[in-house]
Amino acid sequence: MPRATAAAAAQTAQQILESATELFGSQGYPRVSLDDVAAAAGVTRGAVYHHYRNKSGLFTAVVSRLQSTVAEAVVAAAESVGPDPAEQLRAGSHAFLNAVTTGPALQVLLADAPAVVGWEDWRRLDEENSAVHLREALQDVGVDEQVLEAMTAQLSGAMNEAALWVARQSDAGAAREQAHAALDRLLTAVV
Repeated sequence: MPRATAAAAAQTAQQILESATELFGSQGYPRVSLDDVAAAAGVTRGAVYHHYRNKSGLFTAVVSRLQSTVAEAVVAAAESVGPDPAEQLRAGSHAFLNAVTTGPALQVLLADAPAVVGWEDWRRLDEENSAVHLREALQDVGVDEQVLEAMTAQLSGAMNEAALWVARQSDAGAAREQAHAALDRLLTAVV
């Protein structure tokens, strides 16, 4: 049997990752099997193992990808409002809340990831992605170095809790609007 080219292998890995992201996001980690992922991606179970080693390796790749996607949304929103640090902080924070409460991010990043990848790895991934941008934005608006880490942790935690709260509400759209209004009040206190 001929070996797949590097491009074909990369395409297969991407198909698996996309299918896994959708399944983990819609069903949650415990209810998804590697057979489910393979079927959704149109590949064999062996291909899933080849590219991601096991279910937890695949889930960690999904978490990493979603963390990066959320961080990209935060940066894009912040950059879109111009050079004012306060407006960048506000736009990036609201973009985070939107990105983490839509699609698979909420289930994967906030509901399942802390338990599946472990608290330390989950925190590390957050630090490497969204939290680094939040810390920089808070620094840019003049948050004192002595409280910068604590402020970053508290604002990040508040946004994560708001996202989880939105998910539990029967009207997610109305809840998201309320969460944004509350976030504006928090940010006004910061800047």
